[in-house]
Amino acid sequence: MRPNRSTKKQGVAQQIFVNLPVKDLKKTMTFFKALGFTFNPKFTDKKAACMVIGENIYSMLITEKFFKTFIKKDISNAKKSTEVLLALSVESREKVDNIIWRAVKAGGKEPRPPQDYGWMYARAFEDINRHIWEVFFMDETARPDH
Repeated sequence: MRPNRSTKKQGVAQQIFVNLPVKDLKKTMTFFKALGFTFNPKFTDKKAACMVIGENIYSMLITEKFFKTFIKKDISNAKKSTEVLLALSVESREKVDNIIWRAVKAGGKEPRPPQDYGWMYARAFEDINRHIWEVFFMDETARPDH
């Protein structure tokens, strides 16, 4: 079977929904609203909230009880282990700093010092459920090998 041109151009998928288990949905939504994220009310109820990250990029914040209905394994304990790092590209170093500042102010934690490579600047925060989000700005034209 030959891939059609539109699939080849767009990649494999048209959208991404990152599903994350959360302990308290209301508190989690409040945390992310403080960072500037919005939620799609069409896909938000008492069991899950659809957080809009960017164009065609979403995170489904799902209560642990409901999350368990989709899996047979245990939910990872984010306080003890890390299953995934979520990395968000933003338009400037200032935006990186602003998001981290807002995350810490809203109750999150910054788990490591900033990483500054000149052409790439990255920081990270743990949300109130201890999921790790990396926020970075990258200027590929400033890469040493460019």
